[in-house]
Amino acid sequence: MLNEIVTVVKKCGDIILFADGAERNVSSKEGRANFVTKYDVAVQAYLEEELLKILPEAVFIGEEGEHSKAIGEGYAFIVDPIDGTTNFIKNYHRSCVSVGLALHGTMEIGVVYNPYSNEMFYAQRGKGAFLNGQPLHVSSNRLEEGLVCFGTSPYYAELIDQTFDLVKTLHRASLDVRRSGSAALDLCDIASGRCELFFECRLSPWDYAAGSLIVQEAGGRISRMDGTEISLDKGCSVLAGGPAAWEDYFKMEGHMELA
Repeated sequence: MLNEIVTVVKKCGDIILFADGAERNVSSKEGRANFVTKYDVAVQAYLEEELLKILPEAVFIGEEGEHSKAIGEGYAFIVDPIDGTTNFIKNYHRSCVSVGLALHGTMEIGVVYNPYSNEMFYAQRGKGAFLNGQPLHVSSNRLEEGLVCFGTSPYYAELIDQTFDLVKTLHRASLDVRRSGSAALDLCDIASGRCELFFECRLSPWDYAAGSLIVQEAGGRISRMDGTEISLDKGCSVLAGGPAAWEDYFKMEGHMELA
């Protein structure tokens, strides 16, 4: 099943690569700078059609559609057709297709594909995480030796100040900080050891479902920012990292805890 999902996701990457920048038909969703393009809609429609051919009994939950379907019992696809839509609109090549498959509320398969770099990240529960066929392992560095990546959204204006206050604290406690605009790819950077720690104060399940399994199967830790388990049925804060950096976060003076 994993190989079939990877094949479908790869084809979605081709749709993104060949998108006509002049014909992206950008529209706004609720909140400032919260965009959707005709390609988000087209990729999600393709994913729904093809993934449900693989597993017809599954529930399909995508960013561009109905969000009230239950994840609890049985199989559920949790999908972000284009994570990093603003990057996509601006032709800033840091966007991806993210597909997670849960069973009874537990992630079983995660696939994240960056078509611009042709990087296919994937994991299956208990079988490890991989990038283009090569095993992934998180970094063992402490926070002080690590790179921190983070996210924040203009449409969550109430979280901007506290996010950047924490960024300043982490900047002093680490080697440096980065903001890329794609939470799914940031989680894959944690899994591949490129970054030691990631946080975002509020994300939706489709932002982190696939990436969460990839991080875990690469030996990393992922939780809410208060250390409790992330949720697949509603949004929450996310903190991910190699075990050492993740633990260092909670020892750091000035760290923030959010559910």
